[in-house]
Amino acid sequence: MHDTTLFDGYDRGGFYDEMFSSEGGPRRGAELLAARLAQLGSTELVRRQRTAERALLSAGITFQVYGTGEGTERVLPFDLVPRVIEPEDWSPIERGLQQRIVALNHFVGDIYGEQRILKAGVVPTELVASASSYLKPCHGVVPVKKVYTHITGTDLVRDRDGQFYVLEDNLRCPSGVSYVLQNRQLMKRTLPHAFAASRVRPVDGYASQLLSLLRAMAPEIAGQTSKKPTIVLLTPGMHNSAYFEHAYLAQQMGIELVEGRDLRVIDGRVAMRTTRGMEAIDVIYRRIDDTYLDPKTFHPGSQLGVPGLFDVYRNGKVALVNAPGNGVADDKVIYAYVPEMIRYYLGEDPILPNVPTYLCFRDKDRQHVLQNLETMVVKAANESGGYGMLVGPHATAAERAEFATRIQASPRNYVAQSMVALSRVPTLVNGKLEGRHVDLRPYALYDGEDVFVLPGGLTRVALRRGSVVVNSSQGGGSKDTWVLQEREPREPLSERR
Repeated sequence: MHDTTLFDGYDRGGFYDEMFSSEGGPRRGAELLAARLAQLGSTELVRRQRTAERALLSAGITFQVYGTGEGTERVLPFDLVPRVIEPEDWSPIERGLQQRIVALNHFVGDIYGEQRILKAGVVPTELVASASSYLKPCHGVVPVKKVYTHITGTDLVRDRDGQFYVLEDNLRCPSGVSYVLQNRQLMKRTLPHAFAASRVRPVDGYASQLLSLLRAMAPEIAGQTSKKPTIVLLTPGMHNSAYFEHAYLAQQMGIELVEGRDLRVIDGRVAMRTTRGMEAIDVIYRRIDDTYLDPKTFHPGSQLGVPGLFDVYRNGKVALVNAPGNGVADDKVIYAYVPEMIRYYLGEDPILPNVPTYLCFRDKDRQHVLQNLETMVVKAANESGGYGMLVGPHATAAERAEFATRIQASPRNYVAQSMVALSRVPTLVNGKLEGRHVDLRPYALYDGEDVFVLPGGLTRVALRRGSVVVNSSQGGGSKDTWVLQEREPREPLSERR
């Protein structure tokens, strides 16, 4: 018997709803899920939600929150109602991300090399030169297979028109994929029948794909025997916000989790301490920000990195994934030029459009932003996690005035975007389903030849009513993302008789 009260009063609110169509019924790909939720009913769903939360706690799936007076370690909030993406919606996302990561790789290699795109005037030279993440020591350094953007996490949003737009790129140390993998394991136990019946594409092969990528990046070193490359994951340590992920991915790949103090540069190689003595390392999957990697080259006060590491990297004796210096493409001002990068390097039109963006260093754009702050979202060029941001429609007059002052004082450091009416997904709130806004962070891996896009990604949800800030540090949570397999073609009627 179905519990129809579960959906009573559910309001799409004028937004694109990922489960229900504008006519009110469930979308085709979500029909089985909606029916199963109704069959279980609110009481059983609440019970399963609490069971899932206990499982997260016992598994230690946490993140760190900085700058609060309360305990800094929290369990990432999880909602058991998944987001469903149909094959025809996923296909352009996959192709668009493949196109984007290749173009960004060309761009990063170019600006640290010949700088053709700058000389052509496609991207202003002064924007790159003034980017805080542009690292002069990286100029002329060519990594293995000329890959700079091995791993990306691209944030997407869906507007009222149902179109996905790129909100921003994350190339330095994109985080969150461990929650994707853990959420999937949780969903298989929480809603097993709906999951199996919906024919969801798997995500559990990510760790093996990542390990294959890391192995492929191992440098060829003269005189080295043909052994398997030695690979480590370099973490800042247990107090980092993503430490759970670092430990989880290292365990899943069967590689060592190390800190900077575990490594030394010896005879032109990076080596780690082991019970058998020092062992040379071929590939470092680094989860440390660029400028903390090597105190001799970058931040002299860094206690997290390895003195001399960058010289070994420059000499081609160790691979760093992702490549240092690629954070320049995370700059939210330079993000606005990615469509031009795609056209310039690939000769193609972008498959995934950017959210229309105003660049405050331009006089005309800045005046428009300042006159329309109450309708705009303003972001600092190099902030993340929901920090350094103004959501104009939800801000006070005093907050808008403060941001106007910031923009005028440092126009290069700010961009603005018109409010996107983020799509919503039903979310369990007090025993009933209510719409909550979401974004999507898919993950892509690039080895210089092929791009693997994990089918799904991290759906982040703004758990507070009306909020559009989905970051975990700002009160957001996560959902599993179900990308459905292609439907099997219906056999002709004559063959079914």
